[in-house]
Amino acid sequence: MILVITPEIIVPNESEIINQMFHDGLDLLHIRKPWVSLEEMVIFINSIDEEFYRQLILHNHYELGKDYGISRFHFREEDRKERKYESFMNGNTISTSVHDITTFNALEKEWKYAFISPFFPSISKKGYGIDSTVIESLKQRNNLDVNLIALGGIDSNHIQEVFDLGVDGVALLGAVWESDEPLSVFRKCRRIYKR
Repeated sequence: MILVITPEIIVPNESEIINQMFHDGLDLLHIRKPWVSLEEMVIFINSIDEEFYRQLILHNHYELGKDYGISRFHFREEDRKERKYESFMNGNTISTSVHDITTFNALEKEWKYAFISPFFPSISKKGYGIDSTVIESLKQRNNLDVNLIALGGIDSNHIQEVFDLGVDGVALLGAVWESDEPLSVFRKCRRIYKR
């Protein structure tokens, strides 16, 4: 499974790129735009083809889920600790983020999957993950109820290596959106994954 996380701000041609990625086999899109207003988020979602709404995951403005038939919601570590997800559990799919295998192993099975990062030094957050990666700790994984999604520094050079480690999926962010050719990067990663 390949997921893409949006950049925090809306970038030129973003929705056209996203729609094409879905046509090219994108599994899920995480809409992570913490600085975008409710009105801007409505405009953004409206720019995505309706046939893909079931593959969208909201990181904020969760109330839009009902309006758009979106039933996937992602909760940050802090929100998970404060149990802000509880009202979204019934009939929805919830995901979260962790930064170590111990926390991942402690997740309850209500979580469909969790991002675990950083796998490699981050492409989008310069300096993040240089000294610390979670790859070495994967052998300690004992939670098979929650899918493990690798995040951090993953590009076409690393994607096969990451899947070979037994993860359930990868999330792409910087490799796609820091590129001058985001669609080409996604397509290359998709080709490698489909081998």
